Amino acid sequence: MRITALITSILLSSTAPVFAAEPSWPDLRDALYGERELIEAQNSILIDAPYRTPDDARTQVAARIQPPGGRMLDSVTLILDENPMPVSAVFKFDQPLPRFFFDVTMRINGPTPLHVIAETTDGQLYVAEGYVKTSGQGACSAPPGTDPKLALESLGEMLIGIQEGARTASLSDQLGTLAARDKQLDLDISHPSHSGMQMDQISLLFIPMRYVENVEVDLNGEGYVDVTGSISLSENPQISLSVPNETRSVDVTMTDTDGTVTHASRALSGF
Repeated sequence: MRITALITSILLSSTAPVFAAEPSWPDLRDALYGERELIEAQNSILIDAPYRTPDDARTQVAARIQPPGGRMLDSVTLILDENPMPVSAVFKFDQPLPRFFFDVTMRINGPTPLHVIAETTDGQLYVAEGYVKTSGQGACSAPPGTDPKLALESLGEMLIGIQEGARTASLSDQLGTLAARDKQLDLDISHPSHSGMQMDQISLLFIPMRYVENVEVDLNGEGYVDVTGSISLSENPQISLSVPNETRSVDVTMTDTDGTVTHASRALSGF
């Protein structure tokens, strides 16, 4: 809940317009990290995002992270600087990880720098920066793609997929032995992800904010990662994550900002 409160605080305290003339990053960096040093990630964080999004309301943003010097990951944060809720997704690991991959469908409200921050267990912060241009449709306030009432009928339903060979950090990893490789967990969540900025096209009233607040992923009966969401998550978000090759079972719990809790699980064939 501490991360969620911080995200909401930054959203509500922001007085800058969505398309700010001055970059938001210096203020965001100070608010989130204070005087802590952010180290240029170089090749330890590789961001995969389009130069110009084909669909502002549903843009895939991915990153591969492997900290240098054998350091272990404690958390990874995705920041869309000029989005109304800039801290867009936070991945907090139950146990330290040597590497991690994520791919998430996001709303990109307007042209924005984006930052991926990796925090290691020894307190180091590594940062990489990218930039995404948009068509200027203002995705966070664009009308929902589905009828809000119909969306409630399947809200919280989840589909879990597993595939071999997640796109983890380095070429040397990809050429390594099968035992060293990661699998990729694909999670499809049915949720309207209302931003609070969208207008009902019939009543012309604003639809109350309601989004995926937390996704808890357990592997083999033990905690793996907690994902804290935001209004930057797209409608019916898709989340892909690297998971260890020895993963035999997956259990997922989704909680949204209205307190709805749903569960899904999958056991891998052969186990």
